[in-house]
Amino acid sequence: MSRRVLAAVLASVALAGCTTDEDEPEGATTSATTTTEAPPETTEAAPLPIGPAASIPDLVDQLQPSVVSVVLEGGEGSGVVFASDTIVTNEHVVRQNQTVDVVLASGRRVEARVEATDRFTDLAVLTVEGEELPPARFAEDLPRVGELAIAIGNPLGFEKTVTAGIVSGLHRAIPSDGLTQALVDLIQTDAAISPGNSGGALINGRGELIGINVAYIPPQTGSVSLGFAIPAATVTSVVEQLRATGRARHPFLGVGPGQLTSQIAEQLGIDAEAGVLVLEVTPGSGADEAGLEEGDVIVGFDGEPIATVEDLLARIRASEPGETVEIEYFREDEGRRETEARLGERD
Repeated sequence: MSRRVLAAVLASVALAGCTTDEDEPEGATTSATTTTEAPPETTEAAPLPIGPAASIPDLVDQLQPSVVSVVLEGGEGSGVVFASDTIVTNEHVVRQNQTVDVVLASGRRVEARVEATDRFTDLAVLTVEGEELPPARFAEDLPRVGELAIAIGNPLGFEKTVTAGIVSGLHRAIPSDGLTQALVDLIQTDAAISPGNSGGALINGRGELIGINVAYIPPQTGSVSLGFAIPAATVTSVVEQLRATGRARHPFLGVGPGQLTSQIAEQLGIDAEAGVLVLEVTPGSGADEAGLEEGDVIVGFDGEPIATVEDLLARIRASEPGETVEIEYFREDEGRRETEARLGERD
């Protein structure tokens, strides 16, 4: 892919955030009135009477009460009930607001307080007082590529919209375009996602929430049904931290990663078919103190092979700040090497 094409794709990756008045199609309206420890018990919905062969309408009927509209001045997004008084949505939906309105599945509109946000994972926690909301059941494990994926949300002001597809890929990453934070370790789906879907549910065929919808690549880039969601396990971990302390901790290695290609490997004289090229090293970071340099190619992380940027980002995400990890890498004219790096924490 040329730099020009790559830049165009990155610039047009769209956070599936609030629908604004400009986003709504002609004649469409948005109605405000119709519209770590183990997780606490409140995050576990009662087991759903849904089997693997359940129909999509049955799954939607079970999950729709746990999906809400998040309404702000001039816009609308989606949210999912995490606990009886807690809703999770995207940080880019609520932005700097301290309160938002939430439209429940019943159509009733209530005020919610923005309790805490995390821009690195693009998640936000909302608190609703005096309510007993029905929590969704959050999956503990990643879905399998190819399994059913159903998106429920409020795209373009059309509330309670359902789209269906499959899980198209795992461990996807959306690099920063300079305006938005890079997002890593995402689920890719071809279930249609549009503006207003952000913060909504992506569920599987067992009625479990497998992800919180966050972004899509618009069709004008040449893409067809490229949507992304934050995995349920990541959501659970981050939300629990936000509820407990108001912030979430994220490990930081300190490298700018790029995908190794056969052409780059040949130019560097590196005997590796896959790996992650170090484009830059953050001064004072764990990578810097471990001796990694620009041009190195990372091929292993704590004994696990690293073939792609997504592999590296997923491995870092699964680690803890302060943890020491073993890095295997190639360096031009020096062959394969090993070092240890102490992971820092993102500010």
